[in-house]
Amino acid sequence: MTPLSATIQSWLDKSHAHFIGGEWLPAASGRTLDVYNPATAEVISRVAAGDAADIDAAVAAAREAFRHWRKSRPARREKLLLDLADALEARADDFALLETLDNGKPVTFSRHMDVNLAIDFIRYTAGWATKIEGRSMTPSMPFVSDDKQIVAYTRREPIGVVGAIIPWNFPLLMAAWKVAPALAAGCSIVLKPAEDTPLTALLLAELVEQVGFPAGTLNVVTGLGHTAGAALAAHPGIAKVAFTGSTPVGKQIGHAAMENLTRTTLELGGKSPVMVLADADVEAAAAGAAQAIFFNQGQVCTAGSRIYVHESIHDAFVARLAEQARGLILAPGWEPTATLGPLVSAKQQSRVLAYIDQARSDGGTIVTGGGTGRDIGYFVEPTVITGLAQGSRCVQEEIFGPVVVVQTFGELDELVTLANDSPYGLAASIWSNDLSAVNRLVPEIEAGSVWINGHNLLDACMPFGGFKQSGIGRELSDSLIEHYTEQKSVVMIV
Repeated sequence: MTPLSATIQSWLDKSHAHFIGGEWLPAASGRTLDVYNPATAEVISRVAAGDAADIDAAVAAAREAFRHWRKSRPARREKLLLDLADALEARADDFALLETLDNGKPVTFSRHMDVNLAIDFIRYTAGWATKIEGRSMTPSMPFVSDDKQIVAYTRREPIGVVGAIIPWNFPLLMAAWKVAPALAAGCSIVLKPAEDTPLTALLLAELVEQVGFPAGTLNVVTGLGHTAGAALAAHPGIAKVAFTGSTPVGKQIGHAAMENLTRTTLELGGKSPVMVLADADVEAAAAGAAQAIFFNQGQVCTAGSRIYVHESIHDAFVARLAEQARGLILAPGWEPTATLGPLVSAKQQSRVLAYIDQARSDGGTIVTGGGTGRDIGYFVEPTVITGLAQGSRCVQEEIFGPVVVVQTFGELDELVTLANDSPYGLAASIWSNDLSAVNRLVPEIEAGSVWINGHNLLDACMPFGGFKQSGIGRELSDSLIEHYTEQKSVVMIV
């Protein structure tokens, strides 16, 4: 076990309460949930097991806070968010280690990806607080005499209380993606982190309290998805649900929200194609494809989990991709040499291994991987599979683990058909320097993001979201203000 600072060890040792209305409160039921280290399968902490009663209390606190927070000066909201980013930066190493202990990912990735990106995103979003704008117009309206002047304009106003439900693959970063735009827009928020990875959300709440956000602007309720999460999605006191997670759960949340006509943004699952054209640099494309699927143990909604490589370079590409996979080091995330950590839970490990077994049953060839690689913890080896048909479950369904299927294509029209043959449409990447082919493919690919000679290329200034069953709405960019405000039209006759 990695040596822990006295601060983090004592923090883990306590039983963690909800953060509601500026107070730390136990679950109304008195129940708690164990939190596991996926590298060792050991309990490392406990959190409150929230249910509908706790959600009711949090929504009530958020509604009361919203009455005042919505009127706060934009510059004040900006300053508090910048202070929050500074506070997070000061505790960056603690957050990174906590994320690794809770989620399993290598601590180097936690520190330089998850934590740094959360800091950068909060700072980016802080600037939007002072840039929420309306428009003035000169309408032509009947039955208004010519001696009257018509003054018309639009306003953007905070939408209200936001219910945010986040996943376990990037716990801190996804919390930042929901909390920062809500607070920047003048909304209050109730955050429900994933039951597998609740710890960094609770530590973030401590920082929110520390930097001086008014009580009730951020509330954190921990608990199971089918209790606390379901109660939040269906609550009549919230104005918007912001959810990131699987498509099946997203559909359930969308149905629950629709009962109250609650606004939603749903960032859901993916089955992103990696397309390697005949002219691609095999070495660079294989390295990029390995990063696309094995980063974060494949637990990424945009993971490049199906590869379509031109038939002329298939064998060379597969050989190089397998070498990349074999070069990864499975180890607990705190070990300096680790490049691939465990999956988040025993349930997820079993699910991924079942897909690998299915691939064998379907006649697929396991080129490399296919097992756990370690006796302790929830590990799965990086796995490369060939020889599967397009209709195979491993090609069509989101596995959410370090498993990739490689298939071939001949012509670009065939490639477009294969790439789009999926209910998902979150992202895709093309590996080629043939600009004619690339520019032909880009408008044909049904995906919210298309990357050329790279994968998982995200930035706060670029909108992010999916086509088809990969979601509704966009996050990041100016979309983050659009989805946390309502537009009001104002007309005056003077």
